[in-house]
Amino acid sequence: MSVYKDPRSPYYSFDFQHAGNRFHGSTKCTTRGDAKRFEAAELEKAKALVKATRRAKASLAIDDVANRLWNDSAQYDSEPKATETNLARLIEYFGKEKPLTEIDHKAAKELVAWRRGHRVSRRGKRTKEAEQALPLVSNATVNRSATKVLQRLFTFAKAEKVVFENEPDWGKLLLAEPEERVRELKSEEGDALDETMRADYEPFFAFVRACGMRLKECVTLRWSEVDFGTRQIVKFGKGKRRVVFPITEAVREILFPLRGQHLEFCFTYVAVYGNRRLGRVRGQRYPLSYTGAKTAWQRLRASSGLVDFRFHDFRHDFGTKLLRDSGNLKLVQKALNHRDIKSTLRYAHVLNEDVAVAVERLAESRKKSRSKLREAG
Repeated sequence: MSVYKDPRSPYYSFDFQHAGNRFHGSTKCTTRGDAKRFEAAELEKAKALVKATRRAKASLAIDDVANRLWNDSAQYDSEPKATETNLARLIEYFGKEKPLTEIDHKAAKELVAWRRGHRVSRRGKRTKEAEQALPLVSNATVNRSATKVLQRLFTFAKAEKVVFENEPDWGKLLLAEPEERVRELKSEEGDALDETMRADYEPFFAFVRACGMRLKECVTLRWSEVDFGTRQIVKFGKGKRRVVFPITEAVREILFPLRGQHLEFCFTYVAVYGNRRLGRVRGQRYPLSYTGAKTAWQRLRASSGLVDFRFHDFRHDFGTKLLRDSGNLKLVQKALNHRDIKSTLRYAHVLNEDVAVAVERLAESRKKSRSKLREAG
């Protein structure tokens, strides 16, 4: 081990070998004593890196770990482009060569602070002033796009037998998120949607309201996933989990007439305008896309005058009405394919309403009993 001073730089540099690997660079220190202490710290980091790399039998540079994660599973996520963007953001922040073993709680905390300073993105060009006027990203976005992505890299590396001596405390890094609200569709709002609905989109939105499935699960529904014989829809949902949806009579009435419109996909739309670049012919049917469904929803919401209702709220509406009808949380959990019943508990307010009604009935009953006793006396 040695530190030396390059005449062209005000800082001392370090250069040593450990386990056949060379480690060198600037200490950013101007005195030999500080440089020696810096080099000693780098040696400890080098020892930890070599030890962890031997266990993993692969590079622990964040870029290499991300590439292995991508090839192993991340490319099959429900939204792979978002995963790719989030991984690229981490790699850019830390640098491609940054070993995971050097990312401790302090470094991860600094990442969270950095990500919290970002503003939401909007399509299209805008002035710097307009960019600064955009709101900051939410705590949920920071958790989902930074902390949990970094944690996933650590989890993947640990599956490769890496042992981290200074792994971040993930529970302390996650930011508080507001409890997700539950929005129910009112009958008059449903009527307004029906009145302004385009005929070719009607089966899709009717299906969304009747099944409680997520947007992407609905849009990508294939005929190969629909079995009218067993009365089941079988798909792979979040986390590549196999999920089963029942084909109720209402769902069957929506899907059955759509057979023959497209060989692969269940839901289609009629092209209003031709597009030579995309190969679209006016009046012809084409499979509904994720982006197309979101655009159609935004137009439908605006034309119907619906306020404070997101597409995901159709799922909330389904869960709320099902719980009110059944009074069974476990049943709703299964219907919505929630892995954890804690996710289903957000609908418990419906049961609270039922409790309130029951208490009112009990109070009324006791009031009548007391009246009878007074009359008898």
